[in-house]
Amino acid sequence: MTQITMYGADWCGDCRRSKKVLDASGIDYTYIDVETDAKAAETVIAINGGKQSIPVILFPDGTHLTEPSDHSLLEKLQGLKLP
Repeated sequence: MTQITMYGADWCGDCRRSKKVLDASGIDYTYIDVETDAKAAETVIAINGGKQSIPVILFPDGTHLTEPSDHSLLEKLQGLKLP
């Protein structure tokens, strides 16, 4: 079962960078493209208080990161207890 969800877009450099961090860390995640999924775009806007900032990464502890640096994403991943 995937416990991390990432909302992004294929054209987004920050999204590609975050995907590389997740992939290199061996993390199983679901990627949802906000360009092709209107509900996902609405979710991103709701999470970000009306802003369309991506990537947005949701974690199983109920928290999220928006436009995280590699360091902050790795720090968050290290703190999670994933199967």
